[in-house]
This record gives sequence, structure tokens and C-alpha cells, in this order.
Amino acid sequence: MPTSKRVYNWYIALVAAMCMVLYGYDASVFNAAQGSDNWLLWFDLDTKRDANLIGLVNTAYTIGAIVAGWFLGGPTADYFGRRIGMAVGCFLTIAATFMQAFAPWHNLGCFIGGRVLIGIGQGMALTAGPIYIGEVSPPEIRGQIMTFWQMFYSVGSFIAYWIAYACNANKEKLGHWDWRMVVIFQIMVPIIIIALLPFQPESPRWWIKRHNNIEEAKKALRMIRDTEDEVEYEVLTIREAIQFENEAVSGSYLALFKDPSVRKRLYLAFVLNVGQQLSGQGTLNSYSSAIYKTIWTSSQTINLINALNATCGILFTLNAVWTADRFGRRWLFIVGAIGMGICMMIVPIVGMTTPDVIGAKGAATKTQPVGIAIVFLLFLFIFFYKPSWGATTWIWTSEVFSMNVRAQAVGMCSQMQNVANTIFQQFFPIFLAREGLKCLFFFMATNFVLAVFVWFCIPETMKVPLEEIDALFGGQNHVEKGGQMLNATDAHPAGKNSVDVQQHERKETGV
Repeated sequence: MPTSKRVYNWYIALVAAMCMVLYGYDASVFNAAQGSDNWLLWFDLDTKRDANLIGLVNTAYTIGAIVAGWFLGGPTADYFGRRIGMAVGCFLTIAATFMQAFAPWHNLGCFIGGRVLIGIGQGMALTAGPIYIGEVSPPEIRGQIMTFWQMFYSVGSFIAYWIAYACNANKEKLGHWDWRMVVIFQIMVPIIIIALLPFQPESPRWWIKRHNNIEEAKKALRMIRDTEDEVEYEVLTIREAIQFENEAVSGSYLALFKDPSVRKRLYLAFVLNVGQQLSGQGTLNSYSSAIYKTIWTSSQTINLINALNATCGILFTLNAVWTADRFGRRWLFIVGAIGMGICMMIVPIVGMTTPDVIGAKGAATKTQPVGIAIVFLLFLFIFFYKPSWGATTWIWTSEVFSMNVRAQAVGMCSQMQNVANTIFQQFFPIFLAREGLKCLFFFMATNFVLAVFVWFCIPETMKVPLEEIDALFGGQNHVEKGGQMLNATDAHPAGKNSVDVQQHERKETGV
């Protein structure tokens, strides 16, 4: 039976995880909006004539997010605190929502400006959120808690797509409000987050790193740890790690480039985050409506499929809750990549080997049984993606960096997802228009390559304390070295540490 403090620990982590609802909702908002004829009319757009311009609207968000993740999110979370970083991101999201929802007639520039601002806001929130969760969570359940970070992305998609479905069903009554309603509901979750954040503790690691305030760190830990011994031990390990980082490495972001161990982690995390988007999920989330239009002509049917997809995404992500801290991060990465690759191989084969029929509007399409088969395979793709490259990429990225560079590194790595999207989304609409479903073979190849990459390059981080994780990447154990500097080695008796245990288990299991 979990204690009241463990339940509260889950609660504050889930409040931070709600920042991911912003990301999931916004990604789905653009997908839903471009499926609305009223949205296209309001901004005088044609899906074929203005394919590049529509791609620019989506790219505008990623530009804002990249700027925030690389230059604003980390410094804000480190200087003002993790909670402030999340709150500022939520506030900017609210302001940007009104810019998009009430953009003047044919004024696409205002809508694009809102997309840039919302990217900045979410880039800041998505930097501070996973750091906060990792820093307040006990190592033995850190993977389980971080799973909900990705699940809330699916919750955001779920809310957006079902609102879009309801609005599309009543588009005759709503008129141009059919897309405005979808956009404006985006303010709901950030308002809730802003209201809840002041009433939960700041990260104890931030208190020590930023202010060397031991008492505030203990005060925060006493709210989420069961015993005083746990509090004292965790404070000591944090102090030891930070002491070593400040004196032997670098207390600034320069360690990202000066420390070979940190550089290695940075590059590995870059590849994982880029790989997450090139697996096919980022493109499907933005352009699933366009893909489904090659099969169905009814926007109502397409909105229903997207809504069901988002619903299933929530359930599929929960698989990571019982697998992330049982089988490990590597297992999820490899199984997920292989499963996604197989799905992306079968979908275009089905499309190529089945005949086209002429739809009601004279366009070539597929029969309903073939369409259902393709949708099933894309749902199966989500089944493999959500607990693996969806949830585990965020888990791994948020836990592998030392305290001195964690905020900046997580911000940079997470926004590599948007760097990949920014580049790829510029030509994917043209790729899809010219090649149809055959374009999915690209994702098949990418996923198989990612499985091989993880097998050879990614170490297991399951249940390793944050302060000891450097040793997995060829660095020194910051707790042990910092303890020597603080003359506190007696607090950590000799023997196998968590990293030694992990490496021993990997040898025995052959992983």
C-alpha cells in the first residue's frame, strides 16, 4: 500500500506531466485545423496550391520551440526554478492561443505569429517539466512516473481530436467556429497548471544547485520521502555530486562540450530524439488527415479515426508503466523500433497491391475493407510507438545528464525532435502527393536502423540514481568523488553501487 507521501510524489509529478498535454493538443490542433474547409477558407488556402505554405504554418511552431529549447528553456529553469519555467511556458501558450483563434480574415501572418509564440511557450514548458519529474521521483519508479509524460501527450491529442470531431459534426451550425473552438480549448490545461504549481514544492536539486539552500531542499524532500534517513541521504548525494561537478568538471553549460562523457550523452540523445520523429510518428501526427484523404473522402470519418487513434494512444502508452522499470529502456527501444518498421513496411505493400476505385467525388481511392486494414496497421504502429520511442525517449533523455547541464541539455535534446520535424515537414507533403503510401518505406528503413543503433550504442539506465549515472558513459561517479571532496565517504560504504549492479545484470542477461 503506497504511503501518503508517495501518493503526493505521484501527484506533483503528474501536474508537471500535464505540460505534455500542451504539446499533444497543439500538434493535433494543426492536423484538425487543416482538415477544416472553413479554416482553409478563412486564410484563403488551397491544400494543393499552397502545400508549401501549409508546411510553413506547421514549421512556425517548431522554430519557436527550437529557439526556446536551445536558448531560453534551460537558463529559465536553472535560474528561476523548474516551476517558473513551466508557468512561463503555460502563460505564453495562453497568449498565443488567442492570437491563433482570433486572427483576422485572410491574415495568415497573425496565425503564424501565434504558432511561433506557442512554440516558444511549449519549448520552455517541455524543458522544465521532465527535469522536474526526474528530480523529484525516486529512482526505483522514475521510469513509471515518466511514462505519464508521454501519456499526457496522448491525452492532449485525445482532447483535441474529440473536440474536432464534435465541431466537424456541427460545422453547419458553427461555421468558422468549427476550427476556432478546437484552437481556443487549448487554454484549458495551461490555466490548470498555472493554478496548481504554486502549491507544490520546487525541485530539491534546484535549491542546492542554484542557492545552496540545504534547508529548503530538505523541506521539499520531507514532503515526498517517507523517512528522515531518506531525506538526509538524498541531500548528501546531491551535495556530493554538485560539489564534484563545480570543482572537477564545470558548474556551467561549458561542460556540455568540455566533458567527453557529457558530449557522448548529448550526441546519443540527439540521435534518439531525431529518431523519434523520423520513426514516422511526428509526420503521422501532423499529416494523418492528409494520408487518410487518399483512402476516404469524408472529413467526418477522418476526424473519427483520428479521435479513436488518440484514445488508443492513451491506453498503449500505459504499457510502459509496467515495462520501463521491469525490462528496461533498451528493450523497449529495440522492440518498438522493430514493430514500427514492420508496420511501415506492410502499409505501403497493402496500398500498392490493392486496386484503386473511383470515389463519389471522382478521385481515386481504396475500398473500405482495404482502408480499414491500413488504419489497423497504423493503429498497430502506435501500439509499438507509444511505450517505446514515445515514452522511453523522454525517460532516457531526462535522466542521463548531470545536474550542472541537465536543464540545458534536456532542452536542446528534446528540441532536436523539432529540428528533425522542421526539415522533414518541408518536403513530406510533396513526398506524399507524389509517392502516396510508398513514402512510408522511408520510415520502415529508419526504424530498422534505429533498432541496430540502440543495440550497439545505448546503455541501460533503469533504476540508476541520477547522481551516479555518469559512470555508465565512461565518466566518474559524481557521488563518490564529491563525497571525497566533502569528506563524506563514510556515508557511502564500499561495495557495488547502482551502476555496478546494472552493468553486472546486463552481462548476465546478455543485454
